[in-house]
Amino acid sequence: MTSLSYKDITPSQLDTLGPDVRRIDVREPDEYTGPLGHLPNTELVPLGTLEAASASWPREQPLLLICRSGARSAKAAQTLALRGFKHLYNLAGGMLAVREAPSARPQA
Repeated sequence: MTSLSYKDITPSQLDTLGPDVRRIDVREPDEYTGPLGHLPNTELVPLGTLEAASASWPREQPLLLICRSGARSAKAAQTLALRGFKHLYNLAGGMLAVREAPSARPQA
């Protein structure tokens, strides 16, 4: 565990997360559609809108937070933990790590 509030995972661990894990990309729209692309089945929720957007989300649903390098998604995970979310994962290294991973398949 990275902290009491969320767990860091690597790109190679993405396939170990179950289908019930909701994938939230906290980058800005131009980054989401930019050169690094995005993971399949992700929802774009820019960090600045996360608190308002997450107000109605179930607190027990597992969430994977994604960004460019892992810093914003870690901040997002901490924010959500403070709001009562229980099962949070941060993609360590973000989309940069996904791009470097041997089996990376981001979408453009």
